Amino acid sequence: MKIYGFEKLSMVDFPGHLCCTIFTGGCNFRCPFCQNKDLVNMTNLHEINEEDVLDYINKRIGIIDSVCISGGEPTLYEDLIEFIKKVKATGLLVKLDTNGSNFEMLDLFVRKHLVDYVAMDIKNSKTAYPKTAGRDVIKLDDINKSVELLKLGLVDYEFRTTLVKNFHNETTITEMGRWLDGAKRIFLQHFVDNGTCLQKGLDEIKKQDAERFLGILKNHADQVELRGY
Repeated sequence: MKIYGFEKLSMVDFPGHLCCTIFTGGCNFRCPFCQNKDLVNMTNLHEINEEDVLDYINKRIGIIDSVCISGGEPTLYEDLIEFIKKVKATGLLVKLDTNGSNFEMLDLFVRKHLVDYVAMDIKNSKTAYPKTAGRDVIKLDDINKSVELLKLGLVDYEFRTTLVKNFHNETTITEMGRWLDGAKRIFLQHFVDNGTCLQKGLDEIKKQDAERFLGILKNHADQVELRGY
């Protein structure tokens, strides 16, 4: 597993918890609005030794109560399973950030109780998924199976969508709502171009439009909120 980022203390990455956050390199998507360009492309980065990360985690037990594993896309790495088992052995909680494309690994994590919270990115409606994820071909069946797995409620979770004017509109949000119907919680995230996106010239969605989208999704989930607005 290639770790290229390590935030030693975070109060925002795992709601309600003090965690450290690990960022793995590489991703099978190329979302134009992704702000982790170097992580996705694995460029201009220094690899962090996994044992150093585990050593830090063990020394901070009692200060942190959890570990967030993000990326990039962490489930690209088969040895993520063993890494999570090592973290769980410390008694800490584990949150996984994922695009849901590796259904088999996510299913294993959930059914073996190896993760305590999953944040799954939902890029857009099914019809708009390839363009929004930056890929001509997307295995939507696997993503849909991940959605349905989380909706079973076997693990605490959220779906989250980063709103970008170039990709999201009332039609795609309405379609997405029908797809996610019955979800526990959905977050609509504010996009702000910080200059490190994979594609330049993308536009944010204003708060009033985001609130309109929120109103559409409230018919389909128990909890729907804006994040970052």
